[in-house]
Amino acid sequence: MEFPIFKTRIEGAKRRFNLTDPQEQKDYFYFKAGGEIEKLREYLKENTFIAYFLGKKNAGKGTYSKMFTEIVNRDAIDHLSVGDMVRSLDTILQDPEKKKALVAFLEKNYRGWVPLKDILSSLEKRDTKTLLPNELILAFVKGEIMKRKKKAIFIDGFPRNLDQISYSLFFRDLVGYRDDPDFFILIDVPTSVIDERIKWRRVCPSCQTSRNLKLLTTSKIGYREETKEFYLMCDNPDCAKQNIAMVVKEGDELGTAPIKERLETDAKLIEQAFSLHGIPKILLRNTVPAEKAKEYIDDYEITPEYVFEWDEKTQKVDVKEKPWVVLDDQGVPSYSLLPQAVVVSLIKQMVQVLGL
Repeated sequence: MEFPIFKTRIEGAKRRFNLTDPQEQKDYFYFKAGGEIEKLREYLKENTFIAYFLGKKNAGKGTYSKMFTEIVNRDAIDHLSVGDMVRSLDTILQDPEKKKALVAFLEKNYRGWVPLKDILSSLEKRDTKTLLPNELILAFVKGEIMKRKKKAIFIDGFPRNLDQISYSLFFRDLVGYRDDPDFFILIDVPTSVIDERIKWRRVCPSCQTSRNLKLLTTSKIGYREETKEFYLMCDNPDCAKQNIAMVVKEGDELGTAPIKERLETDAKLIEQAFSLHGIPKILLRNTVPAEKAKEYIDDYEITPEYVFEWDEKTQKVDVKEKPWVVLDDQGVPSYSLLPQAVVVSLIKQMVQVLGL
């Protein structure tokens, strides 16, 4: 299975964009895909779609769907996280009226081998490592789609196995009223990218804001002389006043090791979906081989890596920036792309899938 490299570079174009600036980011999207954005906006005035995001854990599904929604039409598109939906059940089960409504919904829509009373018991006792029955997840997703009849939907976290993929092919028949296009969005992100995102992640102990010491820094960098370590200072106003240093979240130092099995399962699912006939697919790549980068992308679309040096003379931290080079899953040195470049690919491919 090989994902094609999508070209975002426009031949002869010399304009550069600072993708950390909101206005320049907007200008970038219109420069790279303005015609396609207008086609999607026109389509969404009268039409909808259902798109299933499939990617490894921490692949950026939420980031890509949110960025797409903001640039195309935030009022016409919803992002449905199956994980968030399942976690919300804890609150529902604690409210007698909401629990009653949930039971009534399941009695009408759930079709599975496990008795409903056992399902409810497992929901009240379940731990986060136990996957709920496929039929139950399907019923819940159907319920969420029913609440969003007039909106396009990005579904993140479903399907989780081949059985659910089979179900999704018949989603419109099962739900009954959604006669709109459905398609897969498959994301190829090397495990090395996910590993470094986790290992270098830093979290504010006060406001829980997350940043990355290597890839997404704050405006102020600190240095501990005794340990020769650099650290991030939280940018949020209240935290900045208190000079709160961001810290490593427990377990992050292990990188992808604790989720190795999950990542392997996700990779197999993507491969299965890739080879499945009868449903359109959008293929997104997070990386481009370094030797081919100049042909396909602009240098400002490459994820920067930040390197710090302590200047003894000025007693300040010098911050240097360089392209972030990673090894893809085949061991090829590659550049990781900023999410904006991936979303340009998403916009252009969706126009093709929808036949606009």
